[in-house]
Amino acid sequence: MKRYEKFVLEADEGITFEVSEGTGGELIIRALNITKAVDVLSENYANPPIPEGYKHICGEWNNGFVIERSSDGSQFVWIPVGSLDSNGTLDGEHFSEQFGRRNYMNDEFSYDKFHEDLKGELLGQRESVKKYGGFYISRYNISKSSEGKPQSVKGVMPWVKIRFDEAKKIAATIEDNEAVKSHLTFGAEYDSVLEWFIKTEVKTLAEIAEDSTEWGNHWNTENSPRKVVETGSREEWCANNIYDFAGNVNEWTQEQVENWLRVTRGGLCNDYGCGFPVAYRNYSGPSFCYYKTGFRAALCIK
Repeated sequence: MKRYEKFVLEADEGITFEVSEGTGGELIIRALNITKAVDVLSENYANPPIPEGYKHICGEWNNGFVIERSSDGSQFVWIPVGSLDSNGTLDGEHFSEQFGRRNYMNDEFSYDKFHEDLKGELLGQRESVKKYGGFYISRYNISKSSEGKPQSVKGVMPWVKIRFDEAKKIAATIEDNEAVKSHLTFGAEYDSVLEWFIKTEVKTLAEIAEDSTEWGNHWNTENSPRKVVETGSREEWCANNIYDFAGNVNEWTQEQVENWLRVTRGGLCNDYGCGFPVAYRNYSGPSFCYYKTGFRAALCIK
C-alpha cells in the first residue's frame, strides 16, 4: 500500500474534525458539526423582506406579518421558518430540517409513500428560506378575479373544480419576475405553517392532528354552513392571520403518493373535523376535478 507524507482534509466552513485511534490500531478521522453547517437559516426571519410592489398592512413576524400587492390587493403571510425547531424532513428519512414536512399523524415518509420532488422549485425555495429565514404563503384560498386572474383576497368564493396540473400552472402565474416567483404550495411549506401554529401556541398538536372542528368550516362545526363559503368568512377560522387553513375546501399540494397521486390537505366543508383534521393527507389522481377542491400559493423570494 502506498504511504503518504501527510493527509489534507478539506471541508466547508464550520466543520471540524476529531482524530482518534481505533481498537485495531487504525486512525479514525471523524467530521463534526455537519448538520449545523448544512442547514443554517438566516436569523433575519424577524425582519421579513417586502418585495417591490407590496406593502406591509398588519401583524408582526411572530403573529402573522401580512403584505398586500398594490396591483390587486392580494395578501400573503410571512412564515418565520428560522424560528421553528429542526424536526422536519425533505427527504423523508432525516428529520433535521426547520423547513420540511412533519408526520403529525404518524404517516410514513418514504420514496414509495409520501414524498416530494427534491429538485427545481422546492430546492430553490429551500435556498430562499435559508437566505431570508422564511417564506410567504397566501392568506386566503386562491380565488378568481372578475378578469379571470388568480388572487388571494377576502370575501370571494375559492377557485375550485380544478385539476392538479391546472392549479399548479395557475399558481405559477401569480408572480413571475426577477425578484419573486409564485408556486403551488409544497407539503414542506404546508407543514411548516402548521409547526408555526404550534410554536406560537395559537393551535395545539391535538387541534392539528386529532380534531380541527372548531377552527375551520367542517360539517360538524358549530353553526356550520355545510357548504363552501367565501374566503375569510369567520374570524374563528383564522390562525396567525391565515384564513381557512382548516376546512372549507381541500387544497392541492405538490406532495406525491406512489409517484403520481397528489396530496390534498386541510379537509373540506362536508368532512368532520375529527375525522379529517388539518394535518390529514388525502390524495387522488391529478386529473381529479372536484367542486370542493381548491389551492393555495406560496412566494419564492430570489
